[in-house]
Amino acid sequence: MEEIINLNETTQSQVTEFILMGITNRPELKGPLFLLFFINYVAIVVGNLGLIIITSVDSHLQSPMYFFLKHLAFVDLGYSTAIGPKMLVGFIEEKNTISTNGCATQLVFFVIFIASELFILSAMAYDRYVAICKPLHYMVIMSDRVCWLLVTISYLYSIVVSLLITIKLFKSSFCKSNVIQHFYCDGLPILSTICSDTSEIEQIIMIFAAFNLVSSLMIILISYVFILVTILRMNSSEGRHKAFSTCGSHLTGVVIFYGTLLFMYLQPQSSHSFDSDKMASVFYTLVIPMINPLIYSLRNKEVKGALRRLLKKIM
Repeated sequence: MEEIINLNETTQSQVTEFILMGITNRPELKGPLFLLFFINYVAIVVGNLGLIIITSVDSHLQSPMYFFLKHLAFVDLGYSTAIGPKMLVGFIEEKNTISTNGCATQLVFFVIFIASELFILSAMAYDRYVAICKPLHYMVIMSDRVCWLLVTISYLYSIVVSLLITIKLFKSSFCKSNVIQHFYCDGLPILSTICSDTSEIEQIIMIFAAFNLVSSLMIILISYVFILVTILRMNSSEGRHKAFSTCGSHLTGVVIFYGTLLFMYLQPQSSHSFDSDKMASVFYTLVIPMINPLIYSLRNKEVKGALRRLLKKIM
């Protein structure tokens, strides 16, 4: 590894491409991993695209809950597509390279979609809070205008954050090495290739990461505290069961997604490594987008019913 890095020591004027180290450097594993992740990416595209189509065309799924679910599927498809195809190419290329412009583009789209997911999950939690705690005012509070406002703010904020981080990173001097110890262009691995002072950009990344994670998680936790209080006050066991089942899919998705992110960012510095980050990154960039459509469809009678109606029309 040290030889590779030494061979690729460079200066800012020479940097036209980066070398992505990928998931593994063992040639015998690249073929099986290519097949595994190719199947994984096909499942992501089919599952999320199917969810987007079903929630768009089925008249029974035109409520705020499915509006947010459609956008969740969109951002899942977005950040996995920003990473998946290039990662697959890396398994079959002898030298896995990416141009500086390609690297910057990948980082921009990845940050936009991953940050948007945090706030769309928050909007979904707020939607469930209104549905369970204020059912009589649900359609007034969660109007089309409010729903569009919530997702638009999420996207616009994520675009601003993404452009700020990317511009700051790529205006820096890359003179240590052009080797990125990851399978895609992410902020922290890129930082390790910069030889100029990185304290400012490190602070920017950590502030935004902490704000995005904490603020979105707080909205979810507060929403579910109110939901839990309301459910416990219900006299009907059938009502409690229906309320829990309404939140079950979203809560499962939240626990998996935030659990992985918290594992990455709350590790002690001494135990932090690029290898553990790679494994966690594989999980939340390529595994979660594959299982989310299953979580939200297999546990949802309305989605399963819409899928059956769509298949009948096709056949």
